[in-house]
Amino acid sequence: MLGYRRLSCVLAILVMPALAWADTDTGLYKSYQCLLTDYVVEQAMPGNGLVSAFDYRSALADSGLQKNLADQQAKLREFDPETLNGREESVAFWINAYNFFMLAQILTERPDGELVSSVWDYGGRVNPFVDSVFERKSFVIGGRAHSLNEIEKEILLGNDYADRGWKDARVHFAVNCASVGCPPLRDILYTADNLEDMLAENTRRAFSTERHLRVEGEVLYLTELFKWYKEDFAAASGSEKAFIEEWADPIVVDRVAGTGTIEFINYDWTLNSPANFSELR
Repeated sequence: MLGYRRLSCVLAILVMPALAWADTDTGLYKSYQCLLTDYVVEQAMPGNGLVSAFDYRSALADSGLQKNLADQQAKLREFDPETLNGREESVAFWINAYNFFMLAQILTERPDGELVSSVWDYGGRVNPFVDSVFERKSFVIGGRAHSLNEIEKEILLGNDYADRGWKDARVHFAVNCASVGCPPLRDILYTADNLEDMLAENTRRAFSTERHLRVEGEVLYLTELFKWYKEDFAAASGSEKAFIEEWADPIVVDRVAGTGTIEFINYDWTLNSPANFSELR
């Protein structure tokens, strides 16, 4: 099985269009792409929804995993983000960085040799005396240590990108916190060429997945992302419902239009391994 996975990764790289290697994100993230190709499990849901998981146990059984992680981390340590060219390349780069670092964290820091059951096992909510994984400045790019919160909230959704017109609330449906409640991690990189399509697709498919949006009578149940980042969605479209109407499939838009009350779906922080998804068992 591992040999097949390795071959899948090699083939995925070889069949990429030759011009894609000019894309900073694609060339820089080759090692990360192998992880996505080999271990992301995607399952389409009725109505064009999507759930995905990461097969951590199979990844850990791969003798080449640590070299793969180390190679990717080394490339990011040496990369100067000031060389990124424009909005699409920059936003894609930082989404990939967030998602890679989260996976690397889960795969490398395993208390007593075991995978965590939730990212909160590292600290924060469970142990307030230890920084959460989101607050740790342990992810190095261009010689500078970043936290996951900094990448998401201060770069991708921060004031500088807002001033440039680069801030995009759909990023909330692209960065993945390694939890069942997160919008899906995809099996391909975000690149300058596919950024718009990927942001639109991930947002649209999240809204077609009951883990993130469902309608019961006049009640609209939404992922807690809409509670935590209400200002981002309001700034983008005016309100939560307006944002959904802008990006959801028409059938979802019609259902949402008839609702009058918003409630929130409890966020499931369980690790996003296949066994934790009823849809994948």
